[in-house]
Amino acid sequence: MNIIRRPFRYRNDNVVFILIGITFLVYMAQMFLRTIPIVNLPIISVFSMNPVLVMRLGWVWQFVTYMFIHSPQNMGHILFNMFALFIFGRQVEWKMGSREFLLYYMLTGTLAGIFSFFVYLFTGQVWISLMGASGAIFAVQLAYAAFFPDSIIYLWGILPLRAPVMVLGFTSLELVFMFTRSGGNVAHTTHLAGFAFGWLYFTIRFGINPWRAMRR
Repeated sequence: MNIIRRPFRYRNDNVVFILIGITFLVYMAQMFLRTIPIVNLPIISVFSMNPVLVMRLGWVWQFVTYMFIHSPQNMGHILFNMFALFIFGRQVEWKMGSREFLLYYMLTGTLAGIFSFFVYLFTGQVWISLMGASGAIFAVQLAYAAFFPDSIIYLWGILPLRAPVMVLGFTSLELVFMFTRSGGNVAHTTHLAGFAFGWLYFTIRFGINPWRAMRR
């Protein structure tokens, strides 16, 4: 069997709850500690992804850690991301298995961060600080739509939409916001990159065309 498509032994270890717990612990540390005691540096500066710090100081861990950092001034950001991870991630983890899900979540989020890094360099936005799990969340939503295309999601608790319609609709809005430079201080490029890398993961790792899966 091709090593790229060799499956993990199935286990369900509730990785989603662990990821949510770590993210909230980091958020609480941001709120109450603010700095890392040993080095006396702001937590948000050390762990969010900043192109200048990556280039000058070699802080490459930020490609991973930015996913667990959320703005202390915007609690809605972390609440929305973790709610989406809870709603969609549990089902995707159950379908994939915990090891596969953890690889999928971390890899798509990390690649979205790396892609965003090069976009920021190319566009001159080198002082920006990227934070939030939204890139990986978009990948999780894609996986949910591909695995459960007939699932009905009630948008805002009112409007019933099939999962693929909701996911593709939100992705289309991200494209519009990115090209029109609207939608506020949101990393639309990172969201779209997470979605794109999730699509590639399905194609390469599972041999599944997400478009066909969502249309079945």
